Amino acid sequence: MFKQKIIIAVLSCLSLFSCGNNESTSSTTSTVKDKPIPTFNADSAYQYVQAQVDFGPRVPNTMAHDMCGSFLASELIRHGATVIEQPVYVPAYDGTTLNGTNIIGSFFPEQKTRVLLAAHWDTRQVADQDTVDQHEPILGANDGGSGVGVLLELARQLGSSNLKPEVGIDIIFFDVEDYGRPAFAEDQSGDSGYCLGSKYWAENPHVEGYQAYYGILLDMVGGKNPTFLKEGESRQYAPRIVRKVWKTAERKGFGGLFVNQDGPQLMDDHVYVNRIARIPMIDIIDLDPTGQRTFFKHWHTHQDNMDAISKESLNAVGVTLLQVLYNE
Repeated sequence: MFKQKIIIAVLSCLSLFSCGNNESTSSTTSTVKDKPIPTFNADSAYQYVQAQVDFGPRVPNTMAHDMCGSFLASELIRHGATVIEQPVYVPAYDGTTLNGTNIIGSFFPEQKTRVLLAAHWDTRQVADQDTVDQHEPILGANDGGSGVGVLLELARQLGSSNLKPEVGIDIIFFDVEDYGRPAFAEDQSGDSGYCLGSKYWAENPHVEGYQAYYGILLDMVGGKNPTFLKEGESRQYAPRIVRKVWKTAERKGFGGLFVNQDGPQLMDDHVYVNRIARIPMIDIIDLDPTGQRTFFKHWHTHQDNMDAISKESLNAVGVTLLQVLYNE
């Protein structure tokens, strides 16, 4: 999935004014008492990723895409969610009309305070970062599948556990996120065409006047040895949520993955949620801390398959999310 870097104007975060890269968390860590949470099952989350991959590439306007969408909606319903399937008909960068569906599952509708969790469920139509078969679609086990897998397992826990959070939870599987202009296209002018499903939802929410306390987006969260940096858009629009999530991850023992380091500002689904829907949303996404590349090494290649998925990574994200939700 392509995430376009946005030029960041301020480059002089040095010395004592280091943009909070070395922010101390010890005082908060010692005072916060985490509430009990359901047991996140990483094996189940892994199987949810596998189930998506088994459909093949989930590219809009294909049968595999439609079949997977029906599966995702049915799983949310099975776990007790109220589900809305929002049709998304949008033009791609090349003028192709894409037939997509944003899938929304709502838990605990009686709760007025709501938290929005999201991931994209479509996959890339080309392997434009590969050296072979560049014009063929990818399986997207990590880029697409991993975030959905974590959220489906979380939905399973919400529907089956006797432990209930004190907030309502809305899970959105955004569609038509990854059908952007390929890197090998000669003409790179105009809108690159990414994140179309989230843009449509932000302009046309599934419930009129919908609002959430905050949102958390998952993207590429299942790779081996991931590095979740504090992404720039997240820091700008939802700094409090960034601190909440990263400190929670540290308390749960996942500080080695949720690194206390600022990352680049990206174009991802949370941008439209922040800027159009006006809901502060962060992006948990695997980023390269060295800056030599932006994403995990199998990004937009045919190697983004089940061999790239780690149950440990899925568990770290799932446990952290549950703890954040149940602490509200």
